[in-house]
Amino acid sequence: MRSQLARKPLNTYHHGDLRDALIKAALREAEKGGAEAISIKALAKQLGVSQPAPYRHFADREALLAAVTAEAFRQFNAILREAMAKPSKQSKLSRLAQATLDFGLRRNGVYRLMFASRTVSCAAKGSELHAVTHETFGLVTEALEVPAVGYLRERHALKIWAALHGVVMLAEQGLFTGEAAHASREDLVEDFVNETKVALAAAIKATKRRGKPGA
Repeated sequence: MRSQLARKPLNTYHHGDLRDALIKAALREAEKGGAEAISIKALAKQLGVSQPAPYRHFADREALLAAVTAEAFRQFNAILREAMAKPSKQSKLSRLAQATLDFGLRRNGVYRLMFASRTVSCAAKGSELHAVTHETFGLVTEALEVPAVGYLRERHALKIWAALHGVVMLAEQGLFTGEAAHASREDLVEDFVNETKVALAAAIKATKRRGKPGA
């Protein structure tokens, strides 16, 4: 007598499993071509599910992109934390900066999903994506290893963050090789780190001397 329990198809996902599978598959596509490479229709076909199935977990492509980008930032933040926690003669800021450069060049498709699409700018306050991006900036601020004095720390965190982003994007476009300055990308990043630390220390000292925090 045949069992009344039918074997479950290999491509059938439990509730919740499909959401995770879609995010992982979308990240793999982003590795190849950034946000532009992510298609819900193509992902459904790749995972062997019906076309409507992904929409049980994501209202539209933008919702999927937000979830994928949040996961990318979580992975990025984990890498930054690991770099900052390692015993080293280098400063935390140096380790964070070099880890950012490595991530941006090695996983450029994902980096562009995170920093060169409108997904983050469209994230609602309080959303998962909004929270995880603020966590990233918090790590940059922490890496400066100075107490808060007005908004000086945050201002310098933004400056070096912008500089790092510029190096990654120029390198990705083939516009920066370091030949003109006879310096590697890593050397230039280290220059940014040293200049940032010197400038921040001077700004804090001047502010405390004037007795006007944040001036």
